Amino acid sequence: MSTDEALPGASRLYRTIWRWHFYAGLICLPFFILLATTGALYLFRDELAPVLEHRRLVVEQTTAPSLAPEALIARALAVQAGTPVRFTPPPAPDRSAEVGIRDGKGEIISVFLVPSTGRVLDAVADEQRPMKLISHIHSLEILGKAPNLIIEVVAGWAILLVASGVFLWWPRGRTEGVVTLRATPARRIWWRDLHAVTGAFACVILLFLAVTGMPWSGYWGENFRRLVNEAGLGMPAQVKATAVASDAALAATKAGSWTMDPSAAPTVASAGPGAVPIAAVLDIARQRGVTPGYVVRLPASAGGVYTIQSYPRQATGQRVIHLDQYSGRVIADLGFRDYGPVSKAVEWGIAVHTGGQFGLINQLVMLAGCLAIITLSVSAAVMWWRRRPQGRLAAPPAPVQPGPVSGFALFALATGLIFPLLGLSILLAFAVDRLAPRALKLKHAL
Repeated sequence: MSTDEALPGASRLYRTIWRWHFYAGLICLPFFILLATTGALYLFRDELAPVLEHRRLVVEQTTAPSLAPEALIARALAVQAGTPVRFTPPPAPDRSAEVGIRDGKGEIISVFLVPSTGRVLDAVADEQRPMKLISHIHSLEILGKAPNLIIEVVAGWAILLVASGVFLWWPRGRTEGVVTLRATPARRIWWRDLHAVTGAFACVILLFLAVTGMPWSGYWGENFRRLVNEAGLGMPAQVKATAVASDAALAATKAGSWTMDPSAAPTVASAGPGAVPIAAVLDIARQRGVTPGYVVRLPASAGGVYTIQSYPRQATGQRVIHLDQYSGRVIADLGFRDYGPVSKAVEWGIAVHTGGQFGLINQLVMLAGCLAIITLSVSAAVMWWRRRPQGRLAAPPAPVQPGPVSGFALFALATGLIFPLLGLSILLAFAVDRLAPRALKLKHAL
């Protein structure tokens, strides 16, 4: 009788899930640390930005009135050649004004100015601003489109890790190592308990972070958004999506809108001697109660429009207003209230994910999730390092005889069908797990 034949089905299942939990964690561990570290920083983007970009963002308060937006744009163009594409009025009395200029290479350069004098404080490419860099590192977009797909796969595996981790932690009559730590850090069992207890307390937050991060992913997120819009459950019916997300060129420290970023701006017939002044656009924003910190996109052509975009930390405050550039007439005023039910759920989830929906308590809860991920990753690495025999991977042994199809296997299959890239990676991992041992045995036989 083999060892497996002496094991009850539950033991074979436990060993199988432990093995897959080990492989998934080992492969994803460096990505989890990267995601948790950059995510923790991004939670406090509004607090960090004035510190990291103090000379650009912070000015001395004064009672002197601000220069006209057109005058500030002219000052910005004097130091940075190109086409102005956006104007961001000061969100507070001690903050600078910002002009976004597209240079000859198509890159957006942000020029920061003292509102009352027009003195240029600094000019920097959007992609080089600290919070934008952190965002790009978080998603691996800094390395291109293909690496971004890796993050999507990792997020999918995180869902399976949470589910399998809860199964492995489940007490089954045990009392020790369930909610308390045994021994000391010098013993491996202390790290095992730290790993298990941390995962048990943080599993809901970790699952939430993995699921709510998916809509921004490069493959699943884009296809999910398309299906949602086609079903009339996302973008407002009065706007349409473009093939490529709009180059709204928002302030680099502001998160965009999953729902509205790909929306096409309306066009107007050319009329009148020229566009209304930007100051009139700012007046309309104030009259309509748009949250300070909004951005004004400037008309890109004779048929273009002014667009006021407000994407505050709370999803419920999102607002997009399109204005006729010649008359100032409001063509569309769209907000969270106009989104379909799926878009509302996604935007709310993203706002909570990024720590914005419920203020400081939201930030602290998500920070706890990030710290939990780092703790889980470090403790997993320490456990593996201490238990591995010299020169071996030391993966939990696979059952010789397969057990019955488990609920976890069905859950993994369903999750892989929902997230196709995850499904492909599961098939690849399954093939490697089955074929690699055979290949090694054959090699030894030869």
